Amino acid sequence: MARRRMIYEGKAKILYEGPEQGTIVQYFKDDATAFNAEKKAVIDGKGVLNNRLSEHFMTGLNLIGVPTHFIKRLNMREQLVKAVEIIPLEVVVRNIAAGSMSSRLGIKEGTPLPRPIIEFYYKEDSLNDPLITEEHAIAFGWASQQDLDEMVSLALRVNDFLSGVMFGIGIKLVDFKIEIGRIFDGDYQRLIVADEISPDSCRLWDMETGQKLDKDVFRRDLGNLADAYTELANRLGVMPKNQQNDGPKLVHSGDEK
Repeated sequence: MARRRMIYEGKAKILYEGPEQGTIVQYFKDDATAFNAEKKAVIDGKGVLNNRLSEHFMTGLNLIGVPTHFIKRLNMREQLVKAVEIIPLEVVVRNIAAGSMSSRLGIKEGTPLPRPIIEFYYKEDSLNDPLITEEHAIAFGWASQQDLDEMVSLALRVNDFLSGVMFGIGIKLVDFKIEIGRIFDGDYQRLIVADEISPDSCRLWDMETGQKLDKDVFRRDLGNLADAYTELANRLGVMPKNQQNDGPKLVHSGDEK
């Protein structure tokens, strides 16, 4: 489709003005970043894989009644989505201790949690997206108590869906991050799942081997990220045909936070 006005460029995606009012074209880049973009690389085919994988997960959520911004995939790298007002909070659901939770609380990585734990992080790159409480979100006007309750409900439904999908292909859903957007219909507001759901925003471990099939491969220099994402796509049956991956081209490295 014809290129339209760019609205925003982030670390992994570019947003363009959509063909109709209330729509946006979301373009997936091959860029990989970690540690608030201190570590960067270009990974051939990553954007194509994430486009197809996010399409797969968002379509599944829509089918079971979990509202998302996804409308349709346009081509190998672009999808049409609903324009939303993003709530400036990242919602993280944890099923197994890993990453910052393990280092912050001294819980051994890989420890199953007694129940899914939901955390909120304030979306601000200059502050490294700090962990916050619900009180912070309400006090500073980022979200109301009703918003937070709805966000928790959406996150748990996404967790149930993704956990089942991953279990069916022999993968543990360790944790994941989603973003939530507001859609307005007159004075009425609805909250829906936005941004993307991909291995960039999940931790995924093979049930038998413990192999990581997510961005930790890049963060921790565990191998070829494109191979890990391709393995996930193959198991889900969404691997694009004739996709070629030549591996990561490292631009700059940094330490894990």
